[in-house]
Amino acid sequence: MLLGIDREQMRTDDRLHTTGTGIGTGTFANGTGAIATNDHTLGRKLAALTAEARKGPQTGIFTDGSCTPNPGPGGWGIVAVRDGKVLWSDRGEERETTNNRMELSAIVFALRRIGEDEGGIIYTDSNLCVRTLTEWAPRWERNNWTRAQGEQIKNLDLVQEALTLARARPGVEFKWLRAHAGSTWNEYADILAGGRQ
Repeated sequence: MLLGIDREQMRTDDRLHTTGTGIGTGTFANGTGAIATNDHTLGRKLAALTAEARKGPQTGIFTDGSCTPNPGPGGWGIVAVRDGKVLWSDRGEERETTNNRMELSAIVFALRRIGEDEGGIIYTDSNLCVRTLTEWAPRWERNNWTRAQGEQIKNLDLVQEALTLARARPGVEFKWLRAHAGSTWNEYADILAGGRQ
């Protein structure tokens, strides 16, 4: 398996797979992402984005979180892509949350989809999340889950789950992408998260 999709499922590129979120996953033979949603505005935004020339990395899992106002209602979005083709996507919402919580939620849900024997890159536009998972969380864990000054760690439940999942998937790497800098799949995840509504 690679990027959270089994090889048998990859052979069904002409079939539309639907998640419980109403967002279709998979790829049509023409290489466009399969989009099936009751939210026609969302579907139009995603279709318009993928119709443009593709920019940025074309293989990986792209995650994003959004919350407006912050705190307030928010959402997260994920899209897994190989060679510019959508393998799967997912999204979720919370009524009362924060932007950082949604960014971490997207990463947690992406990691849950990836098998322990899989590898790949998870891209996020949250440098805070990348540094949390690669630098700070291991230190906090050694310090009994407290920060250097004894301060409480925000979103500790998600930080702990993400760290545990990441450690069980040593082939997964986290990379930061600048937000709204033209990366097609970062923008796709942003739309799924509700960041451009």
